[in-house]
Amino acid sequence: MTTDKIKVAVRVRPMNRREIELGAQCVVEMTEGQTVLYNSGKGEGRKHPKTFAFDHCFWSFDEGDPHFADQETVYTALGTDILDNAFQGYNACIFAYGQTGSGKSFTMMGTVDNKGVIPRLCDSLFERIACAADPSMSYKVEVSYMEIYNERVHDLLDPRGGKQHLKVREHNILGPYVDGLSTLAVSSYEEINNLMTEGNKSRTVAATNMNSESSRSHAVFNITLTCSITDKQSGVTGEKVSKMSLVDLAGSERAVKTGAIGERLKEGSNINKSLTTLGLVISKLADQSSGKAKDAFVPYRDSVLTWLLRDNLGGNSRTVMVAAISPAADNYEETLSTLRYADRAKRIINHAVVNEDPNARIIRELREEVEMLRGQLKYATTPEGLSERLRESETLMVEISQTWEEKLRKTEKIHQERQQALEKMGISVQASGIKVENDKYYMVNLNADPSLNELLVYYMKERTLVGRPDAPYEQDVQLSGLGIMPEHCIITIEDSELYITPLEGARTCVNGTPIVEKTQLHHGDRLLWGNNHFFRISCPRTLTAGAALETPTLDRPIDYEFAREEIMMKELVNDPIQTAVHSLEKQHEEDKHNALEKQRQMYERQLQLLRNQMSPSTPYAPYS
Repeated sequence: MTTDKIKVAVRVRPMNRREIELGAQCVVEMTEGQTVLYNSGKGEGRKHPKTFAFDHCFWSFDEGDPHFADQETVYTALGTDILDNAFQGYNACIFAYGQTGSGKSFTMMGTVDNKGVIPRLCDSLFERIACAADPSMSYKVEVSYMEIYNERVHDLLDPRGGKQHLKVREHNILGPYVDGLSTLAVSSYEEINNLMTEGNKSRTVAATNMNSESSRSHAVFNITLTCSITDKQSGVTGEKVSKMSLVDLAGSERAVKTGAIGERLKEGSNINKSLTTLGLVISKLADQSSGKAKDAFVPYRDSVLTWLLRDNLGGNSRTVMVAAISPAADNYEETLSTLRYADRAKRIINHAVVNEDPNARIIRELREEVEMLRGQLKYATTPEGLSERLRESETLMVEISQTWEEKLRKTEKIHQERQQALEKMGISVQASGIKVENDKYYMVNLNADPSLNELLVYYMKERTLVGRPDAPYEQDVQLSGLGIMPEHCIITIEDSELYITPLEGARTCVNGTPIVEKTQLHHGDRLLWGNNHFFRISCPRTLTAGAALETPTLDRPIDYEFAREEIMMKELVNDPIQTAVHSLEKQHEEDKHNALEKQRQMYERQLQLLRNQMSPSTPYAPYS
């Protein structure tokens, strides 16, 4: 067993468009292993810099800077160690934390042209397997992809999508696991990349249908690497099994961004719950590691996220935390909170062991447990609980005992079902939303999350029906969510021109303007259906001849933010009631943000007080 502290890295992103337009000041500096945060606020003592030391500090603020850290730099520093540990048989984990828009998803997933840690790690994984020269060693790779939203787990690789909420269970042999989560066999980087893309498509559809943003959910991509080693003399085969967990956490402040009513209130409180619990777990483990509270209870089971990450936090894993921060002065409080989070995490000590021959042992122990439970069930007066435990253990034993060929067949079957499910919704099943057929009319989704933006491609037929899955007639493009009618609109191609006809009562906007009659569409037009389905039209055959008059001439991408602002501006201009509602909503968000900030400060003061009571001789530095 090896004892290692969690490795912590901090990465600062460039200014975004909003911050540049506001003329925001950069309040972050980085030197070798140190991050310095300045407060530009008024008042004496407010400008004292706060300095934090970490294993890695990545300066990604200015591409022209000689110390600029690109995607390759970040992967080389973090991902290669994770991969080295996995090939040695250790469990490993990378999780990214930070406010929404701080660059977590870019660091973890990246873009098609600028890949992040996860795709680079997967690519390197199969490169190493291909280069393995020892004929006595063979490798098998399996993956799973899940989303934790509102304290519920969704399988992103299940063809049924987000319709099923999976239960998290704890088994006395396996520990915490997700009951029914798809674990699929893969044999190349292309296969693993396709699974990630299809999983992200499922995540995009679910997020849009629920009128939410993906940054409200946690995404966990697991890779299991099994190395079989055969002794040439005896013929005995042994195994080393390692699990890599790659985690993109929800935005740390996201709960204060929307009106706190109904589902959004529940959603916000659950995001706060999981991230607050993660913070408590990190604090308790940090205290344990420093000897201040060795017997303190660690509340792993207070949230689904921490329950599933139990091994990665203080357990059998080598773990890396990436803290993503904004450089802007108006994000000072969020940046400071993230840096404090990371500063506590670096004190956590994990106890990693090489996982040798675990499957043979687990199968043997599960078989023994099944026999014991069957015996107890014969004489039980209340068999319900025993029957459930027996079912769990039998299911686990069947899954673990599957041969590699059976797993490959299962993967192919699920892949075909998932492709059919996407095609039924009208979504192209090509691996990427960027690689489209240039001679066809199509539309792409617009999403607030860059990693899910333009991921769904819908090709237009001569007559394309748009509506809900439960419509009387099957729709070519199937959408769900608020404001979508069973039969919403019809898109037609007539004489090489594209037209859209909304049906009665179906909210349809073109370039921010509601339409009620047949309207011609041009390249670059923005569509809004219902309350939350944004798309951009592509008509390559009319690219030069029929450009829309309203297509922006600004040096600015036609993305989700542009389409959303366009809708809001035209609604405000055309409807005085909407103006008043928008003003009230904005004031409500500001009031709620202030109230939650006061609540956060109160919790930090209470936490500080508890720490001082537990160890009065070594008080913590004040949070000021």
